[in-house]
Amino acid sequence: MANKSGNAYGLTCLCPILSGSPGNCPDGMEDQTCAALIRYALQRLRVSEESPMALVPNTYLSRLFVLDDVPYQGHPALLEHLKSNYLVFVSEFHGELDDYLTGMWNNVSGSIKAILQYCVGFDSVKDAASFIVYMKKCQVTTTFYFNGSTDQPLAEQLKGLYLKQEFSKFVYANQGRNAAEIQAAFQEFVQTTKPRDLERPTWKAGAYHLEGVVSNS
Repeated sequence: MANKSGNAYGLTCLCPILSGSPGNCPDGMEDQTCAALIRYALQRLRVSEESPMALVPNTYLSRLFVLDDVPYQGHPALLEHLKSNYLVFVSEFHGELDDYLTGMWNNVSGSIKAILQYCVGFDSVKDAASFIVYMKKCQVTTTFYFNGSTDQPLAEQLKGLYLKQEFSKFVYANQGRNAAEIQAAFQEFVQTTKPRDLERPTWKAGAYHLEGVVSNS
């Protein structure tokens, strides 16, 4: 399957956006199109560790954007146009598609509804099962998918990032010390970082800076 690489899955969904203005516009935005309202909702999403997608289990990477048109396709280039605007959802994750989409719905259904309510057919989505059906209808094949990660569950990768960061600090802090001091310091390092504990301390999902750590407390 082109969508998979080892245990990693590359999901691409194109959700057609309703034309015109909906009946449930936010106050002051009654004249906005559904595509504009989706853009507004996307702009209000927090990013990094505060992103809703950071709450979705085993998400490596995700992206949401509005696709207005694809004017040139093929060789030689042909002038073509999409029949509607599309909300594009791209995600790379560890595991199986149904499990992942269930985790999305169970953890961030509020954010999902706020965005996809302006898409064609989303009014049929009432629970995790119908959400899976809807997303599969919108799914397109992810061709030439390449997994750039270690192909391990997210918790293991986050722990690895944390240990790499903390071990670099350990090496820098213990330069020039004798063997006995380094051994004692390393034992303290192991007790503090707990390499076998995937829960904490670890790297925060979605974090990109050195402070992105979930502590023991």
